[in-house]
Amino acid sequence: MTCTDFLSKLTDFFDGQISPDLLEEVREHSASCHHCEVVLDTTRKTIEVYRDNELYTLSVEFQNRLHAAILKRCEAGAPGQEPLAERSAAPAKSVAAR
Repeated sequence: MTCTDFLSKLTDFFDGQISPDLLEEVREHSASCHHCEVVLDTTRKTIEVYRDNELYTLSVEFQNRLHAAILKRCEAGAPGQEPLAERSAAPAKSVAAR
């Protein structure tokens, strides 16, 4: 099983809609591939958090740091993409001009 195969079966794995043979392959792959093990563990924990509907209280300091980090990332833009400030300053193309 490749990582791509593993990822394509992840939804079936969590839905319990996977054959016993394929389930064993998924388990073997995640046991031998650190990256897929992390994906599996993170996905499992994310589902548990949403399923439990737990609310987490964040300190004001943490909220401010998180907000600043998000803004910094947005302003920098994604790799290969113009920073947000440059994108918003560029004139929009009209539909007629296309």
